Amino acid sequence: NKAGWRKIQFCVKQAAADGLEYFWVDTCCIDKSDPAELSKAINSMFRWYRNVKKCYVYLADVSSMWDVAFWSSKWFNRGWTLQELIVPVIVEFFSQEHKLLGDKKSLETLIHEITQIPIQALRGNLLS
Repeated sequence: NKAGWRKIQFCVKQAAADGLEYFWVDTCCIDKSDPAELSKAINSMFRWYRNVKKCYVYLADVSSMWDVAFWSSKWFNRGWTLQELIVPVIVEFFSQEHKLLGDKKSLETLIHEITQIPIQALRGNLLS
């Protein structure tokens, strides 16, 4: 679909700009219609995200005028958002226009307010 294609085009450009040789797009690379593949992918995601150099969050429903839209982005309601937020060291958020909105560190207070995930967890620290 067009949204998936835009996401891939964005990743091609951003990965090249960041000097990365390859990228992986979860929403495009996992066959959600195959329960066995979906289950295997979900069980492998922690390891995949732990080993990434960067995690790009492409917010297709957030424009460059993002203040309000960021709060209501569908991305925060996805099933594996938790792993994408906590596991990678570097998570960068981009608007539908491919503009960098910030990274996990610079947006941690806002992300915490939206998700209620403790800031210590967003920083990769163990919770006691």
